[in-house]
Amino acid sequence: MKNARELDDFMCRPSPALIDDISKIKGDIMVLGAGGKMGPTLCKLAANAIKEAGISKKIYAASRFSDASHAHDLTSHGIKVFQTDLLNEDQLGRLPHIPNIIYMAGRKFGTSDDQSLTWVMNSYLPGRIADKFRHSSIVVFSTGNVYPFVDVDSGGSREDSPTGPVGIYANTCLGRENVFRYFSKQYGTPVLMFRLNYAIDLRYGVLLEIAKTIYSGKPLDITTGYFNIIWQGFANEVAIRGLLHCDSPPKILNVTGTETVSARETALKFARIFNKEVKFTGSEQSTALLSNAGHCRHLFGESPVSVDQMIEMVADWVANDRETLDKPTHFQEREGKF
Repeated sequence: MKNARELDDFMCRPSPALIDDISKIKGDIMVLGAGGKMGPTLCKLAANAIKEAGISKKIYAASRFSDASHAHDLTSHGIKVFQTDLLNEDQLGRLPHIPNIIYMAGRKFGTSDDQSLTWVMNSYLPGRIADKFRHSSIVVFSTGNVYPFVDVDSGGSREDSPTGPVGIYANTCLGRENVFRYFSKQYGTPVLMFRLNYAIDLRYGVLLEIAKTIYSGKPLDITTGYFNIIWQGFANEVAIRGLLHCDSPPKILNVTGTETVSARETALKFARIFNKEVKFTGSEQSTALLSNAGHCRHLFGESPVSVDQMIEMVADWVANDRETLDKPTHFQEREGKF
């Protein structure tokens, strides 16, 4: 893949399983917060799956679309776009009632500077959404940050493991989940809590950050020495297919890769590809933010893109100085400060 267009085409290519499942989803689909890192490719993947399935179903995308190019791109793919500030009551009220919602809106970075906005976006706004779309099935994007750090040999937190969020961001995300859980119980709204850990796109993500560090000859901090990752295209597929698994009370699903990936070993792999020296700082702690995705694998299968394939693709992307996004993951953060 030599450019962003080829990358998007690859990520938006629907699998036979998605084509089959999207035919089973009753009614249209609307993605709220569609202008972020994952939203545009998710919308286009859904639209492509509908086309391949040969069915009549519409995809709607609502967001402020601060990057207008995303709105134009989605429109060119036959997606109905609403340039909407979800916090604006009038604009929210004008959105159509769609039977299937994928809710992606949220705020992470900048939390330390403006905690109140993070609470409003992550915990207040969900109540407005849950009330308006009480008759819809809703996939709610959440995060593995709602879990505590666990032993690196534990296999990760399971869906029934106790939560233990660290920091304002993680607490507001647990607030989001609990608000949707309340309305789900009140109205019987089918909901799926989509607890995602580190989606990988060649333009951003944990692997890109490690690769750029090694390529530039800078030392890599391995204090947080382990993580989970999942190919973004497959995470998007799981979100769409997840509309068939919403329930009341809400179902929880960990969405990530099934491997516990070592930061040290990943850095060494990049170093071999780049023919670079590796410098490390810190030493691996015995705990990390890890999720067990066994149930996700049981429902949706394995990602078609392995960790080693992702490493090879990211290495090629970095070595050829291709387009990247200035959206760091801060995966090494252990105090929950974003």
